[in-house]
Amino acid sequence: MAENKPKEVTRYIKKKVEIELWSRAAGRCQFKGCNRILYKSPITQERVNISEKAHIYSFSKDGPRGWGPFKKKPQSLNDVGNLTLMCHDCHKTIDQDKDGIKYSASMLQEWKKEHEYRIVTVTGIATNRKSHVVFYGSNIGEQRSPLQPEDAMEAMFPERYPVSENSVCLSMTCSHEDKSTDFWKSESAHLDRVFNQKVLPLIESDPTKHFSLFSLADIPLLIQLGTLFTDKIPIDTYQPIREPRGWHWQNFPEGFEFVINKPKELAGDPVLVISLSDFISTERIEKVVGNNVSIWELTAPAEHIGNDVIRSKVQLSMMRTIIRKLMVLIKEAHGSKTPLSVFPAMAVSCSVEMGRARMPKADMPWVIYDQNHKEGKFIRAITIGES
Repeated sequence: MAENKPKEVTRYIKKKVEIELWSRAAGRCQFKGCNRILYKSPITQERVNISEKAHIYSFSKDGPRGWGPFKKKPQSLNDVGNLTLMCHDCHKTIDQDKDGIKYSASMLQEWKKEHEYRIVTVTGIATNRKSHVVFYGSNIGEQRSPLQPEDAMEAMFPERYPVSENSVCLSMTCSHEDKSTDFWKSESAHLDRVFNQKVLPLIESDPTKHFSLFSLADIPLLIQLGTLFTDKIPIDTYQPIREPRGWHWQNFPEGFEFVINKPKELAGDPVLVISLSDFISTERIEKVVGNNVSIWELTAPAEHIGNDVIRSKVQLSMMRTIIRKLMVLIKEAHGSKTPLSVFPAMAVSCSVEMGRARMPKADMPWVIYDQNHKEGKFIRAITIGES
């Protein structure tokens, strides 16, 4: 109430304080979770100021949050530190909490701090940190790919940020039964086509040459996607981690390394088994391709085998390096024209990086198999390179 304050204290907020408040908030509502743009109409998009300058500690001594520390200096109630920029709805919401319990002054201060820190961080990112966000999902068994744009953006921040709010979507919904011959033909052809339509023009003409890839699809298709990008295009490939759930990279798993197990004899056709997310027995391989094979294996120490084997970005660089080493060893033993049968059990990010490591003019054809649970065995999925 007016009678509770010295006469010299008014609601007038100095112009320089208002400018600083707007700058700190970047013209957006500071109520946590709102973030509404306050310099244009959300309906007509016309330029109009719809902001309100809300007091954290109330302007009125009897207001929802009282004067708090301003009891002895009420003339500072209109300082920028006690103001938060809000839309009308959010301002009304906090002031309807008459006792200041649900929306306490300390909570509003924390929201203001978090919002302003985010603005400082985002605007401080160099322009070369822009990245095209690419999503790719396909049918996986009986499930659909749960790719959420909000989760992806959070995983990129603050190292990278999107070129625009419109991501590049390469996904399709295949009408064929999962893992049928028609499924692989449809998905493989679609991936080639949509990559050429949506990604290739960005690589060739857009000044931003960096991509952030979020994918959740069948391993053979992810390998194919990696071959389309190649290792010449700068890409951050992300990995969905189950624990803790999300796309954020974790610490490098202590003791992890890639292990190459060479075949005892080199008489048969070459087979590459990748046992990273699960073990693949020799019996499962020979059930499909017979006994006259030379089995090479890429794996890791037993304690690291599992769904969350890939937790650090460093492991992807290691993956590209080990694939190149493997290709050299296998070609030396079997020749560069002999098709290589690949039986993979690995993380989605490793699948992409394996494809990126492929050298199309130097490497032998890859015949990639996929575990079909309905058939109870591996089946031939796609071939990369001439066979």
